[in-house]
Amino acid sequence: MNFLHKNTNVYFTSTGKGSAVVLLHGFLENSSMWNAVASVLSEKNRVICIDLLGHGKTENHGYIHTMEDQAEMVKDVLNHLRLKKHVLIGHSMGGYIALAFAKLFSQNVKGLCLMNSTALPDTEEKKTNRNRAIKVVKQNYKTFVRIAIPMLFSEENRTIFTSEIKQITNEALQISPQGIIASLEGMKIRKNNTSMYKNANFPIQLIIGKQDPALEYASLINQTKNTKVQVVEFPDGHMSHIENKDELIKNLTPFVKQCFKH
Repeated sequence: MNFLHKNTNVYFTSTGKGSAVVLLHGFLENSSMWNAVASVLSEKNRVICIDLLGHGKTENHGYIHTMEDQAEMVKDVLNHLRLKKHVLIGHSMGGYIALAFAKLFSQNVKGLCLMNSTALPDTEEKKTNRNRAIKVVKQNYKTFVRIAIPMLFSEENRTIFTSEIKQITNEALQISPQGIIASLEGMKIRKNNTSMYKNANFPIQLIIGKQDPALEYASLINQTKNTKVQVVEFPDGHMSHIENKDELIKNLTPFVKQCFKH
């Protein structure tokens, strides 16, 4: 389905019936990453998958897609569907957007699952790396995509999941350079949302890959100290929906149920 948000075409899907679960994909991904998860969750819930700005079949909205821009677009889609309360599950950049959404629209949130994501902003080093990435994308975005995707998996899984890596890469190559750069610019200036871990009045879950090449394990654990955040650890990398698919689905089903009981 398509929806017009501020003159920008947004693509989303809605399956199943019941309480609403919103699935937000990560950087260089699209809503199809959730196919396996959505098919299970939609047995008892209404599952909304949205292509984020500049990704999948959703158009670019500008030269910088801030996490708040993305969150407002998500809210617009949910308003269009007349959905008031929802659980948000966000992968990586989708997690940053879920946090921005929860900050802007906390009264609409029943629960938050951050999968391979962090509540911290970019460090200075990470900002420098984003600027480097932007330069590479401007020179040759295809090279950037082909290098970036395999690096999200744990080292041994790069050979185990070669066909999945190929498929994700082919889909990511459909994203325009502007879409890639707008997201890099947006992630670079995202805010510190660690206060959400302490102050939220809804359940929060953090899913960690112990060999995640994109995030520091110790930092993720540290953020959750003295909070009620439920930490779930998987043994592999950044792509839990592929590397630890069965464990992920087994974990998300009871979490979603808990959120709507809360």
